[in-house]
Amino acid sequence: MDRMIGIDYGRARVGVAMSDPLGIFASPLETVVSAKIIDYLQKLTTSETVVRFVVGYPMNLNGKPAEAAADVDLFLKQLAKHFPGIPVELEDERFTSVLAHRAMIDGGMKKSDRRKKESVDRISAAIILQSYLDRNKDSK
Repeated sequence: MDRMIGIDYGRARVGVAMSDPLGIFASPLETVVSAKIIDYLQKLTTSETVVRFVVGYPMNLNGKPAEAAADVDLFLKQLAKHFPGIPVELEDERFTSVLAHRAMIDGGMKKSDRRKKESVDRISAAIILQSYLDRNKDSK
């Protein structure tokens, strides 16, 4: 079954999300230490048929790349090197952390769990992927 992977890349941690086989829903999957993300994705791509990576790209309010974009650019080069057959789409990640916190509150997550940055990262990855899926649902 074809899956898409959403990625919220950060210097320390990477949030990962996965689509359902129909490409309708995104679900948070895991938070991985940045240094191990390529190994993690290699294992994931052997157990799942990954047809696309959707990577959150940090933008400023003025639409220009944010400072953290340089880290994402390096990661994108690693993705291209290790997964040449899997296309990569960039998704504007402005406000995903705010939306992730709101989703945790609305979902009834305890305050102590909401403080865990790992939770925010994987929920942000799901928001990035869901945004992409929603925007492209008619082009399948």
